[in-house]
Amino acid sequence: MENAKKTISVMIPCYNEVENARAIYEAVRDTLKKDCSAYDYEILFIDNKSTDGTRDIIRKICAEDKHVKAIFNMKNFGQFNSPVYGMIHTSGDCTITMCADFQDPVELIPKFVEKWESGYKIVIGRKTRSKENPLIYFLRGCYYKLIRKMSSVEMIEQFTGFGLYDKCFIQTLRDLHDPTPFIRGIVAELGPERAEIEYEQPRRRAGKTHNNFFTLFDAAMLSFTSYTKFGMRIAEFLGGGMAFVSFLVAIGFLIAKLVAWNTFTAGYAPIILALVFLSGVQLAFLGFLGEYVMSMNTRIMNRPLVVEEERLNFDE
Repeated sequence: MENAKKTISVMIPCYNEVENARAIYEAVRDTLKKDCSAYDYEILFIDNKSTDGTRDIIRKICAEDKHVKAIFNMKNFGQFNSPVYGMIHTSGDCTITMCADFQDPVELIPKFVEKWESGYKIVIGRKTRSKENPLIYFLRGCYYKLIRKMSSVEMIEQFTGFGLYDKCFIQTLRDLHDPTPFIRGIVAELGPERAEIEYEQPRRRAGKTHNNFFTLFDAAMLSFTSYTKFGMRIAEFLGGGMAFVSFLVAIGFLIAKLVAWNTFTAGYAPIILALVFLSGVQLAFLGFLGEYVMSMNTRIMNRPLVVEEERLNFDE
């Protein structure tokens, strides 16, 4: 009896991708049929409450092709929860994750599969160049280098989550029950030996990016609070150092007062400046502390990754 075909799952998260949804489906389908014809396949769209007609396109695709599945979220659950939820609801022997905007090259799918068949349980795409805004790419590179130095876990530079994951790693994700998953950190911390394929990131095919300062800041803070102690450690060291310097200054003022060195005094300006500076430092580190507390609070509440509104083409 012949062995059953292995199944490749491709998971595509969407949010307002009306101009890209059908195009990415057709590109992925054609690549799988042409270059991975020895495998069965499924394509799973998970939509994060699009409002521009993306869902209508996905419904039509699901009606035309039973290889395509869809999950529609009740609300927008953010850039981290929704993709991981999609990953753990795939059923293939491996799962490939990629964005709908074509910035994750479809032509890398066969290369991922080839590396997977050679024994790697995780094969990731890592950007070495990008056609996006040069300043954003540079700043993102600086961030990756900074987080690598501050974290006890190896952080992967210029890795967005685009890659192939064996079903054993998908099961690891299911078992985590992490309400705020950071897939880039999870791959580095818990993933088996991986292969990396370098690529140049193209521009979006159509539409506008949904990332802004706040979404990028969320990503930075999630990695900070999940994988570093940097914020609290620098607060400890800087606070202790400033307390020591303040103690020495206080001793100096006391000695000057005792010896009646009136020329030493310089009015209230130094005291006011010192108070303003120290207050700013305290507020900054209270903010850092708040980020850690919010991260812990989210995990303690253990809310679901997403709440589904509807799913299509899933067997009962």
